[in-house]
Amino acid sequence: MNKPKVLITRRWPATVEAKLNTLYDVTLNDDDHSFSIDELKTALQNYDAVCPSVCDLLPAEVINVNDRRCKILGNFGVGFNHIDIQAAKQQGIIVTNTPGVLTESTADIAMTLLLMTARRGAEGDRLVRAGQWSGWCPTHMMSSDVTGATLGLVGFGRIAQAMARKAHHGFGMKILFFKPTLAETAIVENLQAVRCETLEELLPQCDYISLHCPGGVETRHLMNDATLNLMRPTAHLINTARGDVVDSKALIKALQEKRIAGAGLDVYEGEPAIDSGFLRLENVALLPHLGSATIATRTAMGEKVLANLAVFFAGHALPDRVV
Repeated sequence: MNKPKVLITRRWPATVEAKLNTLYDVTLNDDDHSFSIDELKTALQNYDAVCPSVCDLLPAEVINVNDRRCKILGNFGVGFNHIDIQAAKQQGIIVTNTPGVLTESTADIAMTLLLMTARRGAEGDRLVRAGQWSGWCPTHMMSSDVTGATLGLVGFGRIAQAMARKAHHGFGMKILFFKPTLAETAIVENLQAVRCETLEELLPQCDYISLHCPGGVETRHLMNDATLNLMRPTAHLINTARGDVVDSKALIKALQEKRIAGAGLDVYEGEPAIDSGFLRLENVALLPHLGSATIATRTAMGEKVLANLAVFFAGHALPDRVV
């Protein structure tokens, strides 16, 4: 019996690629290039399963390709707003993702960005590397306290809760959060967290705002000129969620005008292209989408995709089915 044909759109950890080679007739992306729309169309026409990453755009134009062979998209990542889910549903293409395994590593990056922007870490690093540091003085690069400050979380899923644990139990931070539905009582009590009924209630109360909401039409530009104006001028914005949750132009303007004190970003609208306005600002810390980038986490993500492929080809119920 022939093995199913599987395409991997980007390089994966070597141990996972080795397993793929034993299980499937697999095609790997040896030079790790980003697939074009035409390449993705061809992939859906020639493979039983295509395993994209969050940087692969699969609009309706790709999903609706003629003579499609692909039956499952095994997404390497939790987010799936790069895939036209409605088109996939209409075409009967199954989509899976990789929840759960990247919680702690992404929360670590969110805390890293919070500390970087609060204590001006990225700015200080640039200063030293440029040979511009003239020595310690009492008023040099004064910054914001983290310990005991108030952290507001937009969304209260796995990653937000993990960040809240680190912030509350590690730094004594007060936790507020906005989530449209009620959160689990035991978790809230353990963190002494307070739920806000609206985003507008949350934003003015916090020293730091960290975004943990899904991408999509409902949350696109959730942080815009109006909502940024609700933040304290001493507050900092952290985004490890989805790039399009933040209106880049509005955030750049707010940072330029010092309407908020700073920002820490790991995701961007239209990434890897980044609005050049960010690059000219000192009060923003920028990371290249490192949220899940640990060896253990990326390996676990690959294993999640493998697990979903295995049960799909065996005809069983999928553990991480999106549609």
